Amino acid sequence: MRQISTDKAPAAIGPYCQAMVHGDMVFTSGQISLDPVTGEVVGDDIVSQTKQVMANLVAVLNEAGTSPEDAIKTTCFLADMADFAAFNGIYAEVFTGKPARSCVAVKTLPKNVLVEVECIAVIK
Repeated sequence: MRQISTDKAPAAIGPYCQAMVHGDMVFTSGQISLDPVTGEVVGDDIVSQTKQVMANLVAVLNEAGTSPEDAIKTTCFLADMADFAAFNGIYAEVFTGKPARSCVAVKTLPKNVLVEVECIAVIK
């Protein structure tokens, strides 16, 4: 196994890494809407936060040698299911291969963000 770390995505804010590779699979940690440089939350609405989450997630996947097209499963956490449609629009632009997905509403996310996404992908 090997840890993935890139400065193109925010550093972990706890005792975990951005992703782990095992064999030809990458397992990302949940990505939230933090700016990789400042560590501050980007945006205060679901669209801007989702765009930053996707940029962070793509950066981690790319560092691992894969991309959203090779995703097989995502897990998505929303602070409010009322944001589902707006979130889905951005998500669909990134995950064009339509991987398996779970999407749930949660009470609170780190730094009170509106969205978090994690991914499992194949490295080809």
